[in-house]
Amino acid sequence: MSHLLKYLGQGLAYALFAVVLGYFSTSPEYTHLPADSALVKLSFNHAAQRKKPCHERTDAELAKLAPNMRIRKDCPRERSDVVVELEMDGKQLYHVVLHPPGLSHDGAASIYRRLLVPAGTHRFTARLKDKEEGDFSFVREENITLAAGRVMVIDFKADVPGAPGFIFKN
Repeated sequence: MSHLLKYLGQGLAYALFAVVLGYFSTSPEYTHLPADSALVKLSFNHAAQRKKPCHERTDAELAKLAPNMRIRKDCPRERSDVVVELEMDGKQLYHVVLHPPGLSHDGAASIYRRLLVPAGTHRFTARLKDKEEGDFSFVREENITLAAGRVMVIDFKADVPGAPGFIFKN
């Protein structure tokens, strides 16, 4: 009799588990995005320009250094901050100043941002500044139609031959 009760209890536990699993496989309903919205993802890594230019050491400067440190070109490692702006229809969606990571502040700055926007045709402007002085180094403007429930990715590639800058993938 005790074996029969064990099997009935085990069957009841499996049935209860199947009911709970079945319920949570369909409820509550999950909606990725609201019906009239689209998603813009801004995501990239970028190493900014060096804060100071490389310096060519003179013979007198080299003579003062230890023999194992006598390298003609002296390049400081520290990099500038990366400033990123994203506008939609003339209104700023996102602005950030990214400090270079690392002990010497020489790493590539990373960004990942998700922005919920209304679906439809919009004018996007992306800007990036990666040097100490001057204005934005890279600017891209484009009219893009975002369908409801779709995702647009904005990437940045500095090493693309002939056309470095922002890439809009819709």
